[in-house]
Amino acid sequence: MERQGVCMVRSTRGAARKRASEKKDGRLKYIPFGGLGEIGKNMYALEYDGSILVVDCGLMFPNDEMLGIDFVIPDITYLEERRDKIVGIVVTHGHEDHIGGLPFILPKLNVPLYGTKLTLGMVNNKLTEWEPNYVPDYREVSAGDAVAMGPFTVRFMAVCHSIPDSVGIAVETPLGTVVHTGDFKLDPTPIDGRVTDYAAFAREGEKGVLLLLSDSTNVERSGFTPSEHVLAATLDRIFRQYRSRRVVIATFASNIHRVQQVVDAAARFNRKVAFMGRSMVKNVDLALELGYLHADPKMLLDIEDVNTVSPGSLVVMTTGSQGEPFSGLVLMSRGEHRMITLGEKDVVAVFATPVPGNERMVSSTIDRLFACGCEVVYEKDRDVHVSGHASRDELRLMFNMVRPKYFVPVHGEYRHLVRHAQLAEDMGVAGKNVFVMVNGDVLVFDGKGAAVKEHVQAGGIMVDGLALGELHGSVLKERRELSEEGVVVAALTLSPKGELMGRPVFESRGFVHFEDAAKLRDELTLAVEKTIDEMGEKALSEPERLESKLKARMRDFLRRYGRISRIRA
Repeated sequence: MERQGVCMVRSTRGAARKRASEKKDGRLKYIPFGGLGEIGKNMYALEYDGSILVVDCGLMFPNDEMLGIDFVIPDITYLEERRDKIVGIVVTHGHEDHIGGLPFILPKLNVPLYGTKLTLGMVNNKLTEWEPNYVPDYREVSAGDAVAMGPFTVRFMAVCHSIPDSVGIAVETPLGTVVHTGDFKLDPTPIDGRVTDYAAFAREGEKGVLLLLSDSTNVERSGFTPSEHVLAATLDRIFRQYRSRRVVIATFASNIHRVQQVVDAAARFNRKVAFMGRSMVKNVDLALELGYLHADPKMLLDIEDVNTVSPGSLVVMTTGSQGEPFSGLVLMSRGEHRMITLGEKDVVAVFATPVPGNERMVSSTIDRLFACGCEVVYEKDRDVHVSGHASRDELRLMFNMVRPKYFVPVHGEYRHLVRHAQLAEDMGVAGKNVFVMVNGDVLVFDGKGAAVKEHVQAGGIMVDGLALGELHGSVLKERRELSEEGVVVAALTLSPKGELMGRPVFESRGFVHFEDAAKLRDELTLAVEKTIDEMGEKALSEPERLESKLKARMRDFLRRYGRISRIRA
């Protein structure tokens, strides 16, 4: 795996003095920085006598109110102030909500990164894209390995999830073992044959587990999560029913198991496969290179060549199952893709369900696909998705295997955490030992008991555009107001005597087109001229006062004009 460049880290003056005053107290702390009460940006730390182990470092996609925001990553102020105490970061698997924050956070912390081969490969792809000059310290591990990291020993356990090479971990500490399931389900027939290691979890339970951190995503679903294999029948039905049509399948770019199923089905029906979308192509190339995806090279087709084969001989796999702007599926639905124009002879199958918060984008994309005239197969009428997360009965089995003394539900919205906490009590965990926490809470173990005794800074950092932008709530508020009310900008030039040179120029966005509102423009010009006349020569010597007066005069005028209900200078 190629490593490039130079590491850059941020200075944290003052933190050293603070750390010097911290005494070793023999306490173990669990500190979540993301993933509690939300879907995404999963990250937490275990701290013992000042040594810190970090687990996962994900991102979260924005909600509808986060205008112009690409994604959100955890606030790591607490960790930056203690950077020299961090023994490493462990990542459990390669999904964005577990590794997506690393390009922004790993260079700041500059510590070893532990993960399985495929997971580190996906991390490396992201770092190469975002931080090409950074040289990461990768430490590859496999299920079954045990690695000492300061006062912690981390044992890696295979789990079945919707991406290969996923692991859960058991972290042995001086006060007891912390078991984290990672994202998991108990699929007895996974696509790659790699089942969740029941025996490893049971061994931890036999030795004694202090704390269990368990995936809460599907706690509201009864029974067991179906196997990924059930989708094979849906794929066969689609290819059999639409033998002469081109088939486009949208799914998560990281779901290598699903990609394998599509490749296998395409082989059965003599179709070539083309991949569309940068993340899809990167992940497929990586999985092929590392041996996690298997396909006959003769059946793989470059997206540039899709129009050289008959429609019935082709399946296109694309990104965009969540309605992401500029993804392959969205571009096709808008008629903007340079290689593929959808029509009545096409079948589009969306092999995913909307992630919470993405429902509107997914619905809009499906509507546009119907408008293109193509046949659309999605969650309403076929089995097109199975979850990678354990349902209620699987969570019960995990409790039976691990038998923890304490329990914290993780990886879920608040209702999921509450329901999982209730399930823990049903499974025999004492109610006083079950903690429903929020990001930033500090759960402290002192050898006698456990309690949430502290709270640290653990909000979200919003990534805006192609660079990291630490945007505050006031910025988002201004964006919302601009989107609702518009903006008016005045530009004017003053002579050395403070006199107005020419007419002011007004620009408007989202308010009114001044070229179509001559009367409004003329009256606003008079208001500006009156303000400058009132200030006289002070218009030049006191520019800040002039700006303030102009804003106030324009605000009052526009309010009287009655075009909008609220004006901000």
